Amino acid sequence: MYVYDEFDRAFLAERVAEFRDQVGRRLSGALSEDEFKPLRLMNGVYLQLHAYMLRIAIPYGTLNSHQLRRMAHVARRYDRGYGHFTTRQNIQFNWIKLEELPEAMAALAEVGVHGIQTSGNCIRNVTTDQWAGATPGEYDDPRIWAEILRQYSTLHPEFTYLPRKFKIAITAAPQDRAAIKVHDVGLRLHRNEAGELGFEVLVGGGLGRTPFVGKLVRPFLPARDLLSYIEAIMRVYNQYGRRDNIYKARIKILVHEIGAEEFSKAVEAEWEAIREGALKMTDEMIAEIRGRFLYPDFATLADNPPELAEALKDARFATWHANSVHTHKVPGHAIVTISLKPVGAPPGDATADQMDVVADLADRYAFGEIRVGHEQNLCLPNVAQKDLPALWAALDAAGLATPNVNHVSDIIACPGLDYCSLANARAIPVAQEIAKRFSDLDRSRGIGRLHINISGCINACGHHHVGHIGILGVEKNGQEFYQITLGGRADEKAQLGTLLGPAVSYEQVPGLIEDVVETYLELRAGPQELFIDTVARLGVEPFKERVYAAH
Repeated sequence: MYVYDEFDRAFLAERVAEFRDQVGRRLSGALSEDEFKPLRLMNGVYLQLHAYMLRIAIPYGTLNSHQLRRMAHVARRYDRGYGHFTTRQNIQFNWIKLEELPEAMAALAEVGVHGIQTSGNCIRNVTTDQWAGATPGEYDDPRIWAEILRQYSTLHPEFTYLPRKFKIAITAAPQDRAAIKVHDVGLRLHRNEAGELGFEVLVGGGLGRTPFVGKLVRPFLPARDLLSYIEAIMRVYNQYGRRDNIYKARIKILVHEIGAEEFSKAVEAEWEAIREGALKMTDEMIAEIRGRFLYPDFATLADNPPELAEALKDARFATWHANSVHTHKVPGHAIVTISLKPVGAPPGDATADQMDVVADLADRYAFGEIRVGHEQNLCLPNVAQKDLPALWAALDAAGLATPNVNHVSDIIACPGLDYCSLANARAIPVAQEIAKRFSDLDRSRGIGRLHINISGCINACGHHHVGHIGILGVEKNGQEFYQITLGGRADEKAQLGTLLGPAVSYEQVPGLIEDVVETYLELRAGPQELFIDTVARLGVEPFKERVYAAH
């Protein structure tokens, strides 16, 4: 965990006081809604279909128990008793009254949490692997570098009003759990042949109306040059990015129009002029940030302790263990994913009581640390294997032990038309209906790894383009229809899905998805072949022929 200092706390307190005054002027009528809009957006406050929504940043998805407990308090005191974790590793509160927003923000600021730069045309919350610092095979802890970028980008005077929003993701492991190839800038930390630490840099990825996979612009950037190179990218984007058309303003359009090679040349030229300047990091500067991360004092333990071996005789525990527990780099420990996708519930939602339970369990079993993943699940990254049976029992009692992580009912979904003023169609009810179709856990395990992503509009907050099965809500003559794509993925082999065929009605979606899955089970080369690999081998035509014949 990163330790904030007095400067951070004073800054947040001043920002809350400033916003309190702005809310007062809005309530008195001194500010119109149009005048208030840019002020609230700078604090993560949106006006949605039914109420104001407060979006809170969780830097690189890392929380401590005190922060999660305070979020539970805000959900209980100022909202309707729950919060929604998003694909940007944020949390959103959808029902806070405008007059109570300053109090909610003040409560969160006391534990170092805020909504600054979770909206607006600036560098958004920097995201990374939810298993950072715990997973084997990492080249370094990517949170160190995400924190360096967070400090660099927060209230950056030149990049506060970019052509459009800007998103950065970092991974440092062979498996990409941060979806770096569909970000404006994707950074893959690795070592070159000389053993030096550095970044592979991709630019121009993104989803939304015009989706792209990011292009490689630099195979290896020495780690100490990270800030100057990002600055060069931002300068080129800020200068040449389009401001005349909101749909063509993202950096992905600029990279696509001029080409990755020309874009790279422009960045390199800019970089040469500044690389030896004030943004060049010294070993001491990096060490200072690294030194403010506190790591658990792990006990010396052996793998597979007797307590775990005994518990694995219980079939329900064994199922959860096989699905939700992952290898830790320290012997005798494990990484635990907590599914926020119980069948029938809105994906990514957690009640205040559940947040309190997770915070308490983090204190008891996981050194007080919690992570948020972009798949809208939570994670306890540092759990002793001997404590897994007790942890599972407590999670099960709280409705948080559904063993469906990476299975067909572990669905990513945006709020859709139930909350969002931009949406064309519902997303949450679609996810709930599909999950019910696959509520049989034995059947779900038989299907294997399969990611379904749902967006309620073309803005793609549900990342439908990179779902193994993607579902996009569209509006036709006042009715909800849904386009289906197959074959997308957001990992180290990231690619966009292929359209399956004509859009279908709301009522048809669950049955069509079930038919797609049944077709996969018939066509796969064997139980070992995952859905995504069958689609890659056969293409979408066999699925299209079978599915549309039945619908």
